Amino acid sequence: MNQAIGYGALSVAFLASLSGCSIGAYALIRSNFGLLSLVRQWIWLTFGGTALAFVIMEVALFQRDYSLDYVRQVGSSSTPLLYNFAAIWSSLEGSLLLWALVLAGFVLAVGRKFKQRQTDELFGWALVVMFAVTAFFLALLLGPANPFSGGAIPDGFTDGPGPNPLLQNHILVAFHPPLLYLGYVGFTVPFAFAIASLVTGRLGEGWLLQTRRWTVLSWSFLTLGIILGAWWSYEVLGWGGFWAWDPVENASILPWLTGTAYLHSVMIQERKAMLRVWNLSLICATFALTIFGTFLTRSGVFESVHAFSESNIGPWLLSLFAVVSLGSVVLIGLRGGLLAEAKPITSAVSREAAFLVNNLVFGALAFVIIVGTTFPLLAELLDGTQLTIARPYFDTMTRPLGLLILFLMAAAPVIPWGAEAVESYQKRLAFPAVVGLLCLVSAVVLGGNGIWPLITFALAGFAGGSALRMLFLSVRRSGWSGVTGRKNGGMVVHLGVVLLAFGLAAAESYRVDQLGRLSLGETLEVAGTELTYLGSGNRSDERIDQTFVNISINNGDIYAPAITRYRAQGMVVPTPSVKSGLFRDIYLVVDEVPEQTNGPIRLRAIIRPMVIWIWIGGLLMAVGSLLAVFRNDRNASKEL
Repeated sequence: MNQAIGYGALSVAFLASLSGCSIGAYALIRSNFGLLSLVRQWIWLTFGGTALAFVIMEVALFQRDYSLDYVRQVGSSSTPLLYNFAAIWSSLEGSLLLWALVLAGFVLAVGRKFKQRQTDELFGWALVVMFAVTAFFLALLLGPANPFSGGAIPDGFTDGPGPNPLLQNHILVAFHPPLLYLGYVGFTVPFAFAIASLVTGRLGEGWLLQTRRWTVLSWSFLTLGIILGAWWSYEVLGWGGFWAWDPVENASILPWLTGTAYLHSVMIQERKAMLRVWNLSLICATFALTIFGTFLTRSGVFESVHAFSESNIGPWLLSLFAVVSLGSVVLIGLRGGLLAEAKPITSAVSREAAFLVNNLVFGALAFVIIVGTTFPLLAELLDGTQLTIARPYFDTMTRPLGLLILFLMAAAPVIPWGAEAVESYQKRLAFPAVVGLLCLVSAVVLGGNGIWPLITFALAGFAGGSALRMLFLSVRRSGWSGVTGRKNGGMVVHLGVVLLAFGLAAAESYRVDQLGRLSLGETLEVAGTELTYLGSGNRSDERIDQTFVNISINNGDIYAPAITRYRAQGMVVPTPSVKSGLFRDIYLVVDEVPEQTNGPIRLRAIIRPMVIWIWIGGLLMAVGSLLAVFRNDRNASKEL
């Protein structure tokens, strides 16, 4: 029953999205606006069918309907409630089902938002594009990635293994993937309007205003998804880190980089009618990179804790990436004459010029990461050579670009549009410079050393001082309502980036990692912290067998790192225990558990300062982006 209903619901959704796309395109080409107004009805069928399929799959997981292959793959009677719900996106087919649901939800939201503009060609073509993308993903679900395939339960089969153990041992698994998908899929909206503007020739600033909030919210979701993913990695994987330049991690940061560049660059077009080609290229590249990231995650071309098993949908996703990329280039090329700049940038020391440099830096970052991520694939494809581009490449290439971004964060907001006397810049930058100097001196006094972290502290303080100055002036002028709006919400985002930069510099540069073998009652001293082994124990249930060790920190709080064996999969994973604080984290991992109770252990202790400021900074970035969608000026009615 679940199989028939689920597959039928997906079929209805696919036919509805395909009909909406084809009928909408026909109506627009024939200028049949009466027919175009009927296309909105297909939106509800698309969303309703996809939502029903999602609900049916959840029902099948909770019912343990093992007639479905997918439930046999990720379902288990021993999986806790939360992780059983999240199991739907723990493997390929279910993750694409969630992707399709989010995409259909965005189509519905756009349709309702613009319901008074049913006969507007710009909206019509945007809807056609969104229907086309939705139809593509639904076609995958009906074909090579069908979550409702199945049949008779195999003889002797009694229970499934449940999700991957790494996806059923931390609460963040319930939030990280959906937020990441909301960010990825959300960029479909500005992309669709960008393509619609190219098709209709309406290449002014109207489509930017119509999609600004959609873009900012998508960027906010993607930011949260990336930060929570790093947090999950830190808490779960037992390696004491949060970003390893894993290919799948890189796939998530690429659209974030181009999306960030777009959000800055678009302000120039709105104000000065400049950088039209840049902005169209950036938003098309951002959407294309979300498809590329989906390919890296779901094609099986990389081995990664984040990636799904090998599948046959890789060529389909790569084809969509090629169509989006080449189609965007062709359309922009065909409209080249209409995209001429109203006027060039006349001053090298102006906000326009600073934002252009900002675009170039973010573009360079994206290029460096793409090269490092894809070069091993190309080498293997061309001559079979298996290469690994490790972390040193990424750190070496991205670090100076990141520092340049911090400098631009400080300088660009205080530089006015157009040209102005240099003396005015010096006055505006005086306070930020003092803050940067104080941060540098404080870091040295507290024991900081090393050229890169000290430069980071100084530039982060410089950028933070600039943002604080802007926020102070706005609050003094408009009260606390002055914190809202794009400019000041952006300054809150900048403060979040500053906190994140402080945390990254401290945690990466001043990490202390020590391994020790301890007998019962012995103490390991790490960076002035005493870790005493108090004994071991075991706990078991129908899902896991776990051996834990009790470690007291400075003869006070007791923490219990463990080794956990998941029975169904036979997989053994470390379960770290972390004492987090404002100034440092104490990260404990037991590498070797005792063969008998209270026997000797091998303990790994990692001291990392200021890690929590990475998470606080990331959350503040998301808060600032939400503040940016609210306007507090007389032009509020012009934006959607």
